[in-house]
Amino acid sequence: MSNVPVAVVTGSNKGIGFAIVRALCKQFPGDVYLTARDPGRGQEAVAKLQEEGLRALFHQLDIDDLQSIRALRDFLKEKYGGLNVLVNNAGIAFKVHDTTPFAVQAEVTLKTNFFGTRNVCTELLPLVKPYGKCNITSREIVS
Repeated sequence: MSNVPVAVVTGSNKGIGFAIVRALCKQFPGDVYLTARDPGRGQEAVAKLQEEGLRALFHQLDIDDLQSIRALRDFLKEKYGGLNVLVNNAGIAFKVHDTTPFAVQAEVTLKTNFFGTRNVCTELLPLVKPYGKCNITSREIVS
């Protein structure tokens, strides 16, 4: 088990989450995990940071999938014995002019932004080490 501090940013292959990972890579004295639903997009984001001389690690995470959340939880518990920083960034928002019926938009939005984030907190907050930090940021816009 590693004694290296560890930070995880959910939904961080683009936008605000990506910027948070970039900033953590510059300032955080430990391992920084960029997470994404799609492994290809996550690896591309990590490669982009490597081109900037920054070191981020990747772990797949889909906050709509409890098994995915638990896989990350188990990985962090086994490798680090916990977690020092958790940034809950993953989320969705439909664009204003999206034609998806409102009931569907509401269901999808609640599934991810409320229930998904709640599940991440339920599974990962118990791993946050003493004096660790947790933060929830704004949501990305999707079409």
